Amino acid sequence: MRILIVIMMALLLSGCGSIISRAVPGQGHGNQYYPGVQWDVRDSAWRYLTVLDLPFSLVFDTLLLPIDAQHGPYE
Repeated sequence: MRILIVIMMALLLSGCGSIISRAVPGQGHGNQYYPGVQWDVRDSAWRYLTVLDLPFSLVFDTLLLPIDAQHGPYE
């Protein structure tokens, strides 16, 4: 049962930083590469929880990299 709960939490958190940084106004820094990863590693009260989301955001941001590159060039 415990493993099922951990798997469900991981699935619910997957891509959260990537989605928030792109969809919620004021949460992301706008036009940038890997905004979900940058959102996860920012200095905030949630940084200990978002470290769980970091691998999923890395994968999701990598999949969206071609789309982000079309919006570039970024610094």
